[in-house]
Amino acid sequence: MDCVSGCTVHGPSPIPQEGSFGKVTDCSQISAFSHGCGTCAPQQGACKLTLNVKKGVVQEALVEVVGCSGMTQSAAMAAEILPGRSLIEALNTDLVCDAINVAMREIFLQLIYGRSQTAFSRGGLPVGAGLEDLGKNMRSLIGTSYGSLDKGPRYLECAEGYITKLGLDGKGRIIGYEYVDTGKMMSMITRGGAGPAEALAQSTGAYGRYSEAAKTINPREE
Repeated sequence: MDCVSGCTVHGPSPIPQEGSFGKVTDCSQISAFSHGCGTCAPQQGACKLTLNVKKGVVQEALVEVVGCSGMTQSAAMAAEILPGRSLIEALNTDLVCDAINVAMREIFLQLIYGRSQTAFSRGGLPVGAGLEDLGKNMRSLIGTSYGSLDKGPRYLECAEGYITKLGLDGKGRIIGYEYVDTGKMMSMITRGGAGPAEALAQSTGAYGRYSEAAKTINPREE
């Protein structure tokens, strides 16, 4: 049989990477900063994985998880394993937790298709950029809210911090809350030398129309 040549093979489509377009034929050509999210098999927890990749090698990994206790331990292991690995090594390393493995797969797809956070940022982001999402106190933003038919809604933790009191209006509706910025409090104690009581007082704030509340309750006990 004669070998017939194809005439439509023009190589891969160019993808945007750190401010420029180019054809990528090998993972060692990938430089990008982005995030990927995944859940575990029974969907009991989730992971947000942030990678900073330079020339195909993971320079920085931020692993944020919510779920079972085993997931947090797997996250600690992943933070040790991922930096220094090539993208292919990282993708084919069993990170134990399904949610972290799925997040790794999803972020890999983003990077090879040019859908990274730094696709149009010349030079990308330096190592350490992953911690910027955590703020000065190096703490993930966690939101925990609960509601039941019998007792109504309870805000337990929001972006500002750990919620200590809910402010209710005359009809029992939430109009604000008092919170403790736990990251700031621990920083004041460990780095600023403040006592626990002082640190707690200076880390306490209010959100919304809390000062106008007709009644305040502890969302965990009342």
